[in-house]
Amino acid sequence: MMLEVKVTIQGVTSHVDDEYRWAGVEDPKVMITTSRDPSSRLKMFAKELKLVFPGAQRMNRGRHEVGALVRACKANGVTDLLVVHEHRGTPVGLIVSHLPFGPTAYFTLCNVVMRHDIPDLGTMSEAKPHLITHGFSSRLGKRVSDILRYLFPVPKDDSHRVITFANQDDYISFRHHVYKKTDHRNVELTEVGPRFELKLYMIRLGTLEQEATADVEWRWHPYTNTARKRVFLSTE
Repeated sequence: MMLEVKVTIQGVTSHVDDEYRWAGVEDPKVMITTSRDPSSRLKMFAKELKLVFPGAQRMNRGRHEVGALVRACKANGVTDLLVVHEHRGTPVGLIVSHLPFGPTAYFTLCNVVMRHDIPDLGTMSEAKPHLITHGFSSRLGKRVSDILRYLFPVPKDDSHRVITFANQDDYISFRHHVYKKTDHRNVELTEVGPRFELKLYMIRLGTLEQEATADVEWRWHPYTNTARKRVFLSTE
């Protein structure tokens, strides 16, 4: 029995291997919900996020406790639960909880521009998007990049949809475009939205309902003397 346990532990080189072992093999199944009593604007933002992730579903929060939400998601094979929060009608927070074991990443949201606020808006494609990630060169950056990119299935080569997560000074810009070739050398990009910036402030090792007990893997400390100068998601 002792030998079995030892072999199991040696077989897992890191917790990341275990958490995302089916990533890229099976399509993710994303569930999106909001904080309680959402405003109409937060509901609209949740609807727009649903369109961003292929095959995602949206759940009305109602009076459900977090524990009940997570149990329902696990029972239905959901791989990632996304919760959006607001302050006076403005989306200000995004939680990404990977199921069934974690991690859970907490982001602040800023500069949110909804689809309908973008001029010359393109039509939303339902194709699986190509992903561009830029500026995630540190160990923590790669961790965050994995948390975000594994929300998306592997695209087909002929997909004309592109989603970008670009990190600069620890602010992650999210942009969403479709493109078409105008001739054999030129490509025309059209933004389809929404657009926003994310700033990571914590990663916990457990799932969302384990907030009180799960270990904190990383937390941003804004009150240290060097916090304003340091960047964490890149080595540059």
